[in-house]
Amino acid sequence: MVLFLFSCGNKTKTKANDATETPENSESTAPSTTASKTILCFGDSITAGYGLEDSDDAYPAVLQSKIDALDLEYTVVNSGLSGETTAGGKSRIDWILNQDIAVFLLELGANDGLRGIPLTETRTNLAAIIEAVQKDDPKTKIILAGMQLPPNMGETYTSGFKAMYFDLAEQYQLSFIPFILKDVGGIPDLNQSDGIHPTVEGHEIVANTVWEVLKPILVN
Repeated sequence: MVLFLFSCGNKTKTKANDATETPENSESTAPSTTASKTILCFGDSITAGYGLEDSDDAYPAVLQSKIDALDLEYTVVNSGLSGETTAGGKSRIDWILNQDIAVFLLELGANDGLRGIPLTETRTNLAAIIEAVQKDDPKTKIILAGMQLPPNMGETYTSGFKAMYFDLAEQYQLSFIPFILKDVGGIPDLNQSDGIHPTVEGHEIVANTVWEVLKPILVN
């Protein structure tokens, strides 16, 4: 199945993206003042909920609903930024770590792939983010969300891109989601008119995919 992804620029964004544009004006990435533990979703437009009318429809907010239903003391923070690359994520990770994080979900790399950035560079950036989180607090649980690219990027590149996430998860012994857009990518009814970003229903499925990995971490 051809799975479509794309790199979002700095066009006008939805409410979810307005809240995550920069560290200076970001409310969603501000250090939590609640007593609950923080689950931080660090990603690009998929995490930010690009194109949705309400940020509460993005998968991080859906995860919060699942958590609240079980009366678990966790707060989900949406630190998604449309157009984000792994280099951009690496540059802002130190600011993000100015808060206590119990679970760190890393969802980056698609925009690197669609720009044809060398896999060695993308892998180095992802590794740097992972190591920064581990160094900040070895007790933080890290979930790595994998991505896949359309075949037009070339078989060697696309297969290497997919394998990169598996290799990183194994190297750093991380909880792993092989493909965060599982059962959503390439399905027209579950994507917006651009054919790329999930609809409300699509985000619900994404949340379920993440929940399969996240729930055991929270309840054990």
